[in-house]
Amino acid sequence: MVREGSYTGTTSGVCVGYVQANLAILPQKYAEDFLKYAQRNPKPCPILECTKPGDPTTHIVAKNANIATDLPGYRVYRNGVAADTTSDISKYWRDDLVGFLIGCSYSFEYALMEAGLEIRCITDKNFGWAYETNIPCAPSKYFSGPVIASMRPFPADKIDLVYEITSKLPHAHGTPIYHGDPSKIGVSLDKPYCGDLPRIEPGEVPVFWGCGVTPQRAIEFAAPDLAITHDAGHMFITDVRESDLETHLAKFWL
Repeated sequence: MVREGSYTGTTSGVCVGYVQANLAILPQKYAEDFLKYAQRNPKPCPILECTKPGDPTTHIVAKNANIATDLPGYRVYRNGVAADTTSDISKYWRDDLVGFLIGCSYSFEYALMEAGLEIRCITDKNFGWAYETNIPCAPSKYFSGPVIASMRPFPADKIDLVYEITSKLPHAHGTPIYHGDPSKIGVSLDKPYCGDLPRIEPGEVPVFWGCGVTPQRAIEFAAPDLAITHDAGHMFITDVRESDLETHLAKFWL
């Protein structure tokens, strides 16, 4: 449906139980350094798959999917500045482009819901909330910047359960990077980096995860002549079930 252009919406709550992925596409000149940047920052940037230069097809998380057509929304950067949003980047594709599929926190939402926890962004039909923090990423040659964090509120007495469940999915950002007073990580909840204003009920605590939007800020700092990412909330949907993610990747990455 995405490839045909009949679905261009956000993907929170879509294909529940399947792993979703953020996307970063860069010229080959930057690819090795971006991989180093991601390895130094595994919480916001857990790599699921890298494509070969000039080849938009995937082989690890989906068979013969095309990263140039199979996301419902893309953001195109020119020299570090967002220049276009589109549902198909075929016209931008070049022989030197390398794609990185990066773990997404949408991938653990089903596991949390199975444990009886409410995912507020799904309840409210919002693609979620992400915030720029004052936590610096470990830099590489070209890439640097702050950690962007997604946020979900949970009752205070459920925080330990949230950590326990998400600890089993390190390639979907794993455990939270922080919970509690947002100001301590430089966040004001009424000023999201992307997403609408969140609804937080009495007795709930904001919980933050490293977010795959983080590379978008790093791309702004690196300013390559061309870079392409997913548009906020518009993820790549893989063929892999959440419950199989870690064992599936172990076949390829170990």
